[in-house]
Amino acid sequence: MKKIATALLAAAVLATPAAAQTQKLAIGTTSASSSHYGYFVAVSKLINEKVEGVEANVVETGATLDNLRRLQRDQVDLGLVTTNVAYDVFNGRGEFEGKAYQPLMLWVYASAPQNVVVRKDAGIASLEDLAGKTFNPGISGSATEATAEKVFSLLGIEPDWARGSTGDVVNQIKDNRVIGYVKSGSGKRLDASSIDIATLTPISIVGLSDAQADKLRAEFPNLSVVDVADGQAGEGYPAYKTWAFGVAAVAQADLDEEAAYQITKAVVEDQTAQAAAFSGLKGSDLPTMTMELSTIPLHPGAVRYYREIGVEIPERLLPSS
Repeated sequence: MKKIATALLAAAVLATPAAAQTQKLAIGTTSASSSHYGYFVAVSKLINEKVEGVEANVVETGATLDNLRRLQRDQVDLGLVTTNVAYDVFNGRGEFEGKAYQPLMLWVYASAPQNVVVRKDAGIASLEDLAGKTFNPGISGSATEATAEKVFSLLGIEPDWARGSTGDVVNQIKDNRVIGYVKSGSGKRLDASSIDIATLTPISIVGLSDAQADKLRAEFPNLSVVDVADGQAGEGYPAYKTWAFGVAAVAQADLDEEAAYQITKAVVEDQTAQAAAFSGLKGSDLPTMTMELSTIPLHPGAVRYYREIGVEIPERLLPSS
């Protein structure tokens, strides 16, 4: 009996270090009613299946600002953020003035180009042509609206702003009471409301000039300038440049490098689970989107993985040594 007890004790002692190696990670997300919450549920399952020694769980939160504050308080290990706000917290701007905190990027999974959509018969060939025209900067109270107003102000263009909900503005564009609006795309494709307008009312997409793009990059480093190629927004639409921000996963800077490497690898190499949970991801290239839209440095573990698969990492995204 004594031998059996001794053997059991030895087995327990040997098992303890293995159990202790399991790293539990909390992922701050958003409201459970959001498709982005469902996306991170899929990500957590992927991590639990593919990354040995890591157990991930999602936490319902108030999205970007809440997640960044929770990361700062060590209440979560990874979190959903928008890239514009990630820049602000990293550099102590905006809501985080005097309270800078440096999380690090793992990947960007959604792109939100801000499309300037106008009636084709309005004859708008450039953003300057919108001066004095009745135009909607985005849904009242939205990030699109606030960002569009700042962009137009920087460029010295003053439309006659029309306010309202998406439904109201779509109807006003169709009725020719408003000539256009700024609307987030679905990836690099037009969103459903723009497609709805285009069904019976031909539309154009007005892009940034090269000079305007350079000015935005210099003055608004929390935004990205993206190139949309011929036909990417939809059949028949020519190439253009516009401003954008992304939706991403960031991590605590002190997250174990190997864990960050394995998590990034599992996410980037998955071909089905994430797209099934978040339809906007279908056909997306996560490494390209990350290099294009990230506004803060990458985690060293993510850097190691992206380099391993041959991705060229911009200097601005390399973490300080």
